[in-house]
Amino acid sequence: MTNPMSNEPSATNESALFPSYARYPLAFVKGKGSYLWDAEGNKYLDFMCGLAVTNLGHAPEPVAAKLKEQLDQLWHTSNLFQIPNQEKAAQMLTSITSGDAVFFCNSGAEANEAAIKLARKYQQKIKGEERYEIITFTQSFHGRTLATLTATGQDKVKEGFHPLPAGFITVPLNDLDALQKVIGPHTAAIMLEMIQAEGGVYPAEVAYVQAVAELCKQHGVLLIIDEIQTGMGRTGKLLASEHYGIEPDIFTLAKGLASGFPVGAMVGKAYLKEAFTAGSHGSTFGGTPLATAAVIATLETMQEQNVVQHAAEMGDYLMQQLEDKLSSHPFVIEIRGKGLMIGIECTAPINELILAGQKKGLLFVSAGPNVIRLLPNLLITKEEIDHAVSILSELIQEHAPVVGTAGANSN
Repeated sequence: MTNPMSNEPSATNESALFPSYARYPLAFVKGKGSYLWDAEGNKYLDFMCGLAVTNLGHAPEPVAAKLKEQLDQLWHTSNLFQIPNQEKAAQMLTSITSGDAVFFCNSGAEANEAAIKLARKYQQKIKGEERYEIITFTQSFHGRTLATLTATGQDKVKEGFHPLPAGFITVPLNDLDALQKVIGPHTAAIMLEMIQAEGGVYPAEVAYVQAVAELCKQHGVLLIIDEIQTGMGRTGKLLASEHYGIEPDIFTLAKGLASGFPVGAMVGKAYLKEAFTAGSHGSTFGGTPLATAAVIATLETMQEQNVVQHAAEMGDYLMQQLEDKLSSHPFVIEIRGKGLMIGIECTAPINELILAGQKKGLLFVSAGPNVIRLLPNLLITKEEIDHAVSILSELIQEHAPVVGTAGANSN
């Protein structure tokens, strides 16, 4: 009989994990700056950053120092007590954004779930109107809880989870007529990504976003901006919504908020506070002393090192290098994005390119089957960008004909 407390692997070598991830055959043991190392000492230039999480690079020293200091003091109490780090982190966030109040949680999905709850609670309890519908957009991605996967505009994440919660409507992005047709007396909020990162790195059109914001004002509808992946400087602004000249009622953050420590945040306007009174919402681990220490250190480092401006400059440089080296290749359809969130749409699936890139020491990820998604850390250097673009160029030259043929044969 197997000892359940034994550290020995099972005789069949079968994983004890649910197989919910299609994992690559790599395991990393060390990370520093723009690089990761595996157990054999192989070095990889990281243009994934844990899916836009390690925005300051791997193991940034100021964040590590703050966490180590907090580890020796206090890890967890409860949100039934005052948490000074949480208050400080919230003050820092509201001082540099258009938001006035923060709710801390543990992930992007939880932040979006909180935003949905706040929108409904505000409309129903404060305004006294029977508003509960949330309008979202085709190809969007908002999380994997039942509410946030229902809000997501991709059917593949919903398969096998029916019946889904009621009260969500999905329309095509950048189609104002389609949006206007579904706004009605039950509409509580419109939930929008400035760039649909998971959906193919598609930016929303500026005029469209501004029209959406105006429609929200006209109809008394709250505007929620999902900044889970686009926030924290990723697009060359602290928030991607700053590119569009709007101020949302609610926006959500996670991923890059604490440099890899799991934290999410929902940020809203002051008038929404009365909808989230005591007992309205909660999170056991939301905003612990440890988590908010990482938030504080991340925000301080971003300000001290002018990280957002650097991301904007390096984003322009990366885009230019990609245009110069890749845009003329017949395998490349379009290069798009903002800041250091860039998608390269290709004529065929790119999974073979991803695997070949790993063998050459470059890590990147897809955004749909045909789109290469590049998410380097926000302190990336020109030399590291040049190296990554050189590898990408080699990969496309060497593998694109093979990939293109395989894609054509599969149709």
